[in-house]
Amino acid sequence: MNLVLTVLEITAPVFLLAAVGFTWVKLGFEYRVEFVTRLAMTLSVPCLIFVALMQTEVDPQALAALSLASIMTYGIVTLLCAAVVLANRLDRRTYLAPLTFGNTGNLGLPLALFAFGDTGLGYAVVVFAIMAIYSFTFGIWVVSGGGSPLKVVKEPMVGATILGALFLWQGWETPTFLTNTLDLIGQIAIPIMLITLGVAVARLRPGRLVQAILLSVIKLVICAATAYLVGDWFTLDPVALAVLVLQVATPVAVTSYLIAEKYGADSDAVAGLVVVSTLLSVLSLPLLLAFLL
Repeated sequence: MNLVLTVLEITAPVFLLAAVGFTWVKLGFEYRVEFVTRLAMTLSVPCLIFVALMQTEVDPQALAALSLASIMTYGIVTLLCAAVVLANRLDRRTYLAPLTFGNTGNLGLPLALFAFGDTGLGYAVVVFAIMAIYSFTFGIWVVSGGGSPLKVVKEPMVGATILGALFLWQGWETPTFLTNTLDLIGQIAIPIMLITLGVAVARLRPGRLVQAILLSVIKLVICAATAYLVGDWFTLDPVALAVLVLQVATPVAVTSYLIAEKYGADSDAVAGLVVVSTLLSVLSLPLLLAFLL
């Protein structure tokens, strides 16, 4: 009973904040997703990543091990999801990226913070950064057929990750007034991303729900099992292993829908994956968390 209450205490704020965004839109209030997303991804999230890495007390070697495990995990997940797409004769441009990448930002970061505190957040930003780099290169290349790897260099969160890793490695600290300012800006990220997730889900027009249910379950099994086996093979510490599994097993991100819409893939099919996998995560993430605690 105590474990159930603990899991609910961790996961409830995540889904309640998403519900706030969902309800906000259904009540007819204005919410400019493009502006809020740009604010989060260009300012708030980079500050969150930088401060989390700079202030983390995790051994740099442990972060390096998690980075390698994350890279291997996403590589294996990509191959397995590509096999699923090929075996079912699905459109690669539409389905491969959503099945591979999860919502490690909007959902994964707050879940890791609520479950494992600042240490968990430090681990989570590493997985998030690796996923983001991979999705901005390989992911866009798959959907568009011609994404440029150089695009990732322009992303502020990539620079924040590199700078934060440098400060962590060297043991540097920014002046207190600057750290407090960056920390305050970074604190915007988690609630605003969760509310935006709810807003985006409320506005989606899902398509092909039966197929979306089957693919969402397959994605969950592939991602969770792969992350756990790879993390165990790397002998990650329990918190790092749990964060890796939770991050990789997060549902399809709303950004997958936006990218599909932008580059002419089947956006309605991707919207179905976003909605179904997000609803599935209401059950799957607490169960995974209970298993990993």
